[in-house]
Amino acid sequence: MSGARESVPGVPQGAAHASTTAMRAEPSVEALESVLVEHTPARVLVGEAGDAYRTATQLELRRDHAAARDAVRRELDLHADLGLDVVQRFGLFVVDSCCRDKDEYLLRPDLGRRLSAEAQDRIRGMCPPGADLQVVVGDGLSVAAVAAQAATVLGMLADAAAARGWTFGQPFCVRHCRVGVLNDVGDLLAPEVVVLLIGERPGLRYADSLSAYLAYQPRAGHTDAERNLVCNIHERGVAHDAAVARIVALAEQCRAARTSGIAVKEELSAVTAARSNEPGAPAPAPTIGRVG
Repeated sequence: MSGARESVPGVPQGAAHASTTAMRAEPSVEALESVLVEHTPARVLVGEAGDAYRTATQLELRRDHAAARDAVRRELDLHADLGLDVVQRFGLFVVDSCCRDKDEYLLRPDLGRRLSAEAQDRIRGMCPPGADLQVVVGDGLSVAAVAAQAATVLGMLADAAAARGWTFGQPFCVRHCRVGVLNDVGDLLAPEVVVLLIGERPGLRYADSLSAYLAYQPRAGHTDAERNLVCNIHERGVAHDAAVARIVALAEQCRAARTSGIAVKEELSAVTAARSNEPGAPAPAPTIGRVG
C-alpha cells in the first residue's frame, strides 16, 4: 500500500520507526561546535560580551600578541638559543646579513637577503665547499622558533645525511636573515642542496614555528619558484621527526631531478611509507601557510 511503513520482523512497527528517525537525526549544534574546536587552534566560537570579546579572550589575545612581538624583536644568542652542546658539536658560528640592526632588518627586507662582506669572508674561510647537504640557521622573524626547534632539527638532519652517505657542510647561523640569503650561500659554497632553517612570522596563536626552505644549487637571481618549503614545524604542528623525514625526502627528490621549486612536487605518500617501517612512527602531518 502506498505510503505504508515497512515492518521490521521481530520489532514493533513504532519502535522501528523511532530507531530509523534517530539514525537519521542530524548531530546537535553542541556536537558540531565541539568537533570544530577540537580540529583547529584558531579562536572560534569564543563567545562575546556585548559587542566585544569576553575578558578571558581579550587577555589571551594580548598575551599572544606580546609573545609575537617579543619573538620578532628578540636578538639571536648563539649559546643561549642553540645550546652549548649543539654549538660545540657542530662548531657553530654566527655571521650577519647586510642589516645593521633589527630595525633596519624589519624596514629593509632586501638587505636581509644578502650576506655582509665580513660574513662572506668568514664563511669562505670556515666552510668547505661542495657539500651534498648544507644547513644554515637563520633567525628570521622568530628567534623563539630557532630556540625551540632548530637545534633538534639540525642534529636530526646531520644524522640523516650520515645515514645516506651524504657529505654534510659546516653549518652556521645568520643574524637578521631573510630567505633570499640562500642565493649567497649557493654562490659562496656551491653545495648541492641548501636547507635554511628559519623562524616564521609569528601569529596570534603560536610564536615558535620554524620553516625549512630547500634549494638545489641556489644562485644569484633565484626566487621562491626555485625553492621548496616545509613549514609549521613545532610541537603542535609538524613534529621534528616528520619534518626531517620530509626535508630529507625533498632533498633526495631535488638531487635526483637536479632542480628544486615548482618542478619538484613533494611526495608525501613516499615519506609516509618510509616512516611506517619505523616502530611507533606517526605519519607526517600536512602543513598550510607560508613564512612571511
